[in-house]
Formats: sequence, structure tokens, C-alpha cells
Amino acid sequence: MSRVELKSVCRRFGAHAAVDGVTLVAEPGQFVALLGPSGCGKSTTLRLLAGLEPCDGGSILIDGVDRTHAPPADRGVAMVFQNYALFPHLSVADNIVFGLTVRRVPAAERQRRLARAAELLGLGPYLDRKPSQLSGGQRQRVALGRAIVAEAPVCLMDEPLSNLDAQLRQQMRAEIRELQQRLGITMLYVTHDQTEAMTMADKVVLMRAGKVEQQGSPQDLYGRPQSSFVAGFIGSPAMNLFSAALLQQGDPDMLVGVRPEDLGLDTNAPKLQARVVTVEYLGAESLVICEVGETTTAGQTADLSGARGPQRLVLRTGALHNPPKRGEAIGLTWHADAVHLFNPLDGQRINSPPLPMPGP
Repeated sequence: MSRVELKSVCRRFGAHAAVDGVTLVAEPGQFVALLGPSGCGKSTTLRLLAGLEPCDGGSILIDGVDRTHAPPADRGVAMVFQNYALFPHLSVADNIVFGLTVRRVPAAERQRRLARAAELLGLGPYLDRKPSQLSGGQRQRVALGRAIVAEAPVCLMDEPLSNLDAQLRQQMRAEIRELQQRLGITMLYVTHDQTEAMTMADKVVLMRAGKVEQQGSPQDLYGRPQSSFVAGFIGSPAMNLFSAALLQQGDPDMLVGVRPEDLGLDTNAPKLQARVVTVEYLGAESLVICEVGETTTAGQTADLSGARGPQRLVLRTGALHNPPKRGEAIGLTWHADAVHLFNPLDGQRINSPPLPMPGP
């Protein structure tokens, strides 16, 4: 197991800073997910760590040794790419041991590592097949096998499940996490899918525009987002954000955030009046999409920094067998400790003063 540390790492393409002062630590044996929207710099960060891109600033340390300018082969890392990067003319076995063959690892050692990887990944019956004869999940296992036989203490994965269907992604998430824990390797995993990051990782690093927006455990990012961007990105459905002016109390310039599951229906003493837009029935639960604020032109979206125009909120609740109808007026409520406050100018979390809540 190896410790990985990035200190103020930068990478520029002309005037554009793809990675802008990224600092993070992956402890030995830790699963770290780099999460964020397309173009945020997460894949570039991984490529910098692998040595596939040169650093324009900062340093990369692996096990305390500066590897900032070391060639990829000297970094002790294995990488699994998004497109699997399998050779179509080689068998599964030859694809898995290709890197070992290039490095002239003795044949007996190659076979030992191949047998171990095939057993771990259930690839024994497929070793003589070509990649074109495999399913998407099997190809993914071959790419994982190539990383396993390298026996590198650090494994880098760049959106490895993005080409799979939803059911297979869920299965492979569990398999990758189990494999990482069984082998005890340090893993850095790039994804744009928050479900992957939240269910697999010990630590999530959420990036935005080349910078780290927040990093910590999945529980930290979900329970205490440090910005409105984090609040809106983490969670499905995302946190509701609306102007404090709608409550007619406290600082009207603040943004109020409440998770959909923290909203409740209250016909007697609601904190906020809303109108139902639609109800989505999902079996065990229902999502009530509603609007708050003054009604304006149909389809108008509101600026979160003010109270003009309707703002959409989502309430998550148990299955509603008699759901409210479209256009019906409902009352919303929540507990005071479920409220998150943000500055609408920079989006940063406000820890004080507390916001007075209307109602009892």
C-alpha cells in the first residue's frame, strides 16, 4: 500500500488552467473518488499522477518520494482507462500480461500472476478468447486484470464503468470495491457519477473548474456541503435551494438549502406555501415537484439570489397512493436543523447567524 499526495498541482493548456492548484491526499489502502462535471479537471489530474501529462506546477509524492517528473514506468502505478485499451488481435490472457511481457518478466512469473488475476476476476474460462467475443463487463474485467498483474500499490481508474448499462455498472461497482479492499491497494477513481463516488469511496474529492471544491467522506459532502455547488451536485434529487426572501424572515439575500427528504407536508402550520407541478411515483417512494414564489410567465426560471418568479422544490416522501393533483396548493415544513445557508454571491456556506424560521 502506498500514500499518494498532490501538492498545489497545476496543468495549463495555453491560457486555460485545466488543473489549478489541486491538493489532496490518498492514504495507504484508501479509495478516493475524483468527482465532478465534465471539464472540471478530474481526468487531467489522474493523468498528471500517472505521468501521462507534465506538471506545470506543484509536486506529486508517492510513498513520500517526489515523482513529479518521473516517467510513468517509475511511478509504481497501474491505470485502467475508460475505453479499456484492449488489443483486439490478442487473447484475453495476452492482453492481461501484455505489460509484463514488454517488461520481460519471466514466463513462470507471468503465468503465476495471470492465474491469480483470472481467479480473482472469474476470467478462467475466457483466457483464450478475443476481446470481441466478450461482453462489456468481461472486457472491463480484462482491463482490471491487466492492472492487477502489474502488482502496483496504486491503481488509477478513469471512468471505467461509463460504457456499461445501469445494471452492470451497479454490479461492477461492488466488484471493484471488493477487489480493492481484498488487495489492499490505494485507488484513485475518476467519475462524473455521484452514485459511484458516494457508494464506493472512502473519500470524495469534488472538483469544479480545475479546483477542489470540497473533499472529505461521502457523509461530509452530503451532510455539510461547503458551497451551494456541492449542495446542488451531491444528492439525487439535489438539495433544494431557494431565496430566504420567500420566508419573509432573516436576511433576504441568503440562500436556503433543504434536502428533499427533509421536507414534509403540513396543512396546519406550513413554513412555505407551494403549488404542485407533478408527482413522480417510484414504488417505495414518491417525489413531489412543486413551485414556490409568485407565479409569472409559464416556464420562467427564477434567479436564486432573489424571490422573483417561481422556484422549484422537490419533496421526497414515502409512496403516495393518493398524491396531490397538479396545481393543488400544499404546505411545506422542515426541522430547523435541516437548514443549510449559503451566500448567493460566492456560494459559500454561512455558519452564522442562524436563520429564523417561520411557524411554530
